[in-house]
Amino acid sequence: MSNPLALLGRVATYLLLIVAAIISVFPFFWMAVGATNISADIIKGKASPGGALIQNLSVFFNSVDMPRILFNSFLIAGLGTALTLLISSLAGYGFEIFRSKFRERIFGGLLLMLSVPFAALMIPLFIMMANFKMINTYQAIILPTVASIFIIFYFRQATKAFPHELRDAARIDGLKEWQIFLYVYMPVMRSTYAAATIIVFMANWNNYLWPLIVLQTNEMKTLTLVVAGLTSAYTPDFGVVMVGAIFATLPTLVIFFLLQRRFVEGMLGAVK
Repeated sequence: MSNPLALLGRVATYLLLIVAAIISVFPFFWMAVGATNISADIIKGKASPGGALIQNLSVFFNSVDMPRILFNSFLIAGLGTALTLLISSLAGYGFEIFRSKFRERIFGGLLLMLSVPFAALMIPLFIMMANFKMINTYQAIILPTVASIFIIFYFRQATKAFPHELRDAARIDGLKEWQIFLYVYMPVMRSTYAAATIIVFMANWNNYLWPLIVLQTNEMKTLTLVVAGLTSAYTPDFGVVMVGAIFATLPTLVIFFLLQRRFVEGMLGAVK
């Protein structure tokens, strides 16, 4: 006969998980339902599907140059993610593998910079981009993000679990350091790369403040800026806004579900 206290604890745990799941899923449910309703019904709090989906889709696609906006968003998020993973993982690898008397001081200085809010960097960063003639360009969005201090820290911590015997064996076989990184380190650390891909892609895709400052024409705007712009009207059409929110959310969901198993392994520091 099972222990009543243990059974009660298990029931309480499942109830808590169910409530947490409902709270987590409800915004997505509200977004999907809202995309099928007119703005007036959404304001009233209607939580059942309506018949305005086609109308909302039509208004959204007539208001937005979707192919161009998607191209901008995927280029910035995709290229920014690839460059960030390459540069930050190289830095994390180097900080852990190579030793020098200044290593910890430099790394400590980098971590200290995490405490500096982005608001304090916006003006000097904007002036820098203006001096380099990069305002309203993809470079202005991508370059400031490629050396992510958090991702460098993340890769350095993950590299502590990297089998150094593999590196020693590769050096004995005659591989150069860049070959060890490319052909040994990266395949072994694929779970770490998968977890970092989700983190960096979501950050780049959802980036709002810096693109809002730097991108000054409609042709260069990202999907996040466009969806935010839909709410700036005097009487925003919330059904259309929900449609835009769905399109803005889908890529991050796809990336997460494709890499979720590796994401869990990477966050736990698993190295296989």
